Amino acid sequence: MLRGVSFTIQPGEKVAIVGATGAGKSTMMSLLTRFYDVQRGAILVDGVPITQLPQRELRRHVGLMLQDPFIYTDSVLENVRLRDHSITEARVIEAARAVGAATFIERLPEGYATMLAERGANLSTGQKQLIALARVAAFDPEIVLVMDEATASIDPETEAVIQSGIERVTTNRTSIIIAHRLNTIRAVSRILVLHRGQLVEDGTHEELLAQGGYYHRLYELQYRAQGAAGAGTH
Repeated sequence: MLRGVSFTIQPGEKVAIVGATGAGKSTMMSLLTRFYDVQRGAILVDGVPITQLPQRELRRHVGLMLQDPFIYTDSVLENVRLRDHSITEARVIEAARAVGAATFIERLPEGYATMLAERGANLSTGQKQLIALARVAAFDPEIVLVMDEATASIDPETEAVIQSGIERVTTNRTSIIIAHRLNTIRAVSRILVLHRGQLVEDGTHEELLAQGGYYHRLYELQYRAQGAAGAGTH
């Protein structure tokens, strides 16, 4: 549950939201996309409460990049454009190339016409995420929400392509990255730190480390955990 959380994100600003498990990051994502509505207070887009916007209209302007995106039983082409025929095949191909998804798509038996199984059963986790990135690029929304969570089943090469694709779709767009890996968000404009449903810190990576507060502790814990994991592989 979020309590007393208040902040403003400027147009074109890239902001990360961090916090331990249960801090309220996923709740914030659900509220921003109107999977459910706020009980008190309001979320404004250009001064308009999002509850006054039809869900379809809101989501048309908000691109959502999830760790486990939904894949339809349909072609790659239709999965990228979500059966919206106002988005041309040429635009889908351009979007896929922009985020690095074209490399694997063009190797499929029928390329963009290849049929995908329900929930992407015939794709790897990384390939599903690249399809999701291509969707965002194809729809060209003003706001992008990214759930950037570490996934052990993705190989380092694919992860590098995904990170590059995320960088592309968030450039020059208002972007909110719900981050679990603190080393991936140093380039954002600001970091909002949640703790037990409250906003406890707000600043750049360097500012928050210098404060020596909650973000600094999160960063130290994650850094040590990564170091211990690395030491265990020798």
